[in-house]
Amino acid sequence: MSEPKDPPIALNVRLSPSDSSAHPRVTNYTNVGMAQGVAYIDFGFIEPALLDSVAKMAKAGPAAPKRVDGHLVTRVGMDVLALARLHQQIRQVLISLQGARKPKEKGLE
Repeated sequence: MSEPKDPPIALNVRLSPSDSSAHPRVTNYTNVGMAQGVAYIDFGFIEPALLDSVAKMAKAGPAAPKRVDGHLVTRVGMDVLALARLHQQIRQVLISLQGARKPKEKGLE
């Protein structure tokens, strides 16, 4: 039988930028794939005007493009435990954003 794993420890982590990470990158597209127990998250950028024209074409009829070209901004590989921690962090952010909106919506009722 395997031994129980130690509980996670909260640490105050400070990441120093490297040359490639010194400037933030803008992404508007993500894709997650799994291979051999590693999650690969691709962050990409598709020109907003292109996205707008594709949406208009899709509404107008069946002639939407089969492929859209964009730019790969970065690819991140992480193990399943890191992916689970990322999921928890994103969930906490979304919950806090949802809670921040509720008072404004109540005032409209």
